[in-house]
Parts: sequence; structure tokens; C-alpha cells
Amino acid sequence: MRQHEKAEAFRALHEGEPFLIPNPWDAGSAKVFQGLGFNALATTSSGFAYTLGRADGRVTLDEVIDHVDQLDAATDLPVSVDLENGYGRSPDEAARAIEAAAAAGAVGGSIEDFDAEDGIYPLDLSVERVAAAASAARALPFPFTFTARAENHIRGNPDLEDTVARLRAYEQAGADVLYAPGLSTAEEIRTVCDAVAKPVNVLARPDLTMAEIVEAGAHRVSLGGWLAFVAAGAMADVAGALLETGDFSSLKVAARVDQWLD
Repeated sequence: MRQHEKAEAFRALHEGEPFLIPNPWDAGSAKVFQGLGFNALATTSSGFAYTLGRADGRVTLDEVIDHVDQLDAATDLPVSVDLENGYGRSPDEAARAIEAAAAAGAVGGSIEDFDAEDGIYPLDLSVERVAAAASAARALPFPFTFTARAENHIRGNPDLEDTVARLRAYEQAGADVLYAPGLSTAEEIRTVCDAVAKPVNVLARPDLTMAEIVEAGAHRVSLGGWLAFVAAGAMADVAGALLETGDFSSLKVAARVDQWLD
């Protein structure tokens, strides 16, 4: 499927019924998700960093762009990219990250308002960054779906009032989708969704169902690094048991991965 067609398909998902979007961490997991019947993919910064043996936030833009190129080539599904803080503080760097992701085949991407050195960016700077990224997205020859993220709730500042104010400002600055990872209850999700007009992405939680999140107003539900670390945890559990007991019976695998691979 050509990039423009993928972009149209991804935009249409945001205009239809609420949907679940998984986050592959490599080409193999992307192929599995396509084989299972998902309609789009979103990268995970933490899951991808794990594949490189690093913690979240320790990956360069060039490495992410290579990753996007591999995911885009692996499946026919639209790919949206976790671009962290745009790999720079300035609005121009946020715009550059959108342009680079699009050049690698992505049809969507997110920019967040936090970095490890500065913490949560001041609102005026955050809005400038969102406006620059949105402008870069609109300048592309296809409908790139741009998501603006408010990071308060996963960065030690669970101030729902500030999160709502930020998302409203990002909506006005041109974001197509709004996202505040770390909302912990259906009530918080509902407060955010009721406060804005654009579609809201919500990060899945083990203590909430898809139905509960959608009932609270979310249009897109993503899985972030959850599946990558579920897979890593299962591997560690089995490998640890093998080392301790020498019993290889747990190596029986029900999934036939080859059915999803070329």
C-alpha cells in the first residue's frame, strides 16, 4: 500500500469506531500484529530501546528513523511513530522529527512536552513546539496524523487541571490527536476526553478494560511498551526456570510464528 493510502486509512480510523493500536518493537512483532488482524501500528520508544539494550530515552532520531523504515517495510499497515520530545528542545527540532519520520514511511507521529534534562516544558514553549510540528505535518503531501502528548502523569506531576489545559492548548495549536499517558482511572480519562474535541489516545492499563476506556471517551487505545515487556518477562521467567531446574518442557510453543512471516 502506498504511503498516501496508508495515511488515508490511518486518518479514517480516527473518524470511525474506537480502535486498539498495538506497539511493535521490531519487524517480527509488527508482522505478528498484522497477522492477528490489527489495522495500524504505533512504535514504542521503550520497547525499541529494549531491543538495543538501552533504557527508554537513550535512542537517537537516526536510529528511530531506521526502525520506522524497517517496520514500514515489514507490513502493509499504517505506522505512527513515538518521537519522544522530537529529539531536541526547539520547535524547529520537533518539526524536523515529523519530517524525518514521514520520509521513512510513517503516516503519524507523536511529540511530547518533556525531556530528561529540563523536565516538563513551559506551556508557551510546548505550544510553539506543537504548532511547529503540526505545521510540518500539514505541509506533507499526505494527511499525516499528528499527536501531541502531555507527559504530566508519567513524569511525577499528576496535575489533571494542568494536563487538560495543555491538551486544550495543543488542540488549538493544530494537533490531530491528543494524548496524556498515565491517566489512572476512567474518571480521569472522561475528564480529559470531555475537555477537548479532537480524538484522544489513552494508554491501556491492566486494571481497565477496552470497554471501560472507550466508554470514558477514548477513541484510540495504545499499548505502549506493555507487550514488549510482557514478552521479555515471559522469556525471563522461562529461561530462569530452565537454569534452575533443567526441565525443558516449557519450551513447547503454541504459536506458529512462521505463519506470520514471509
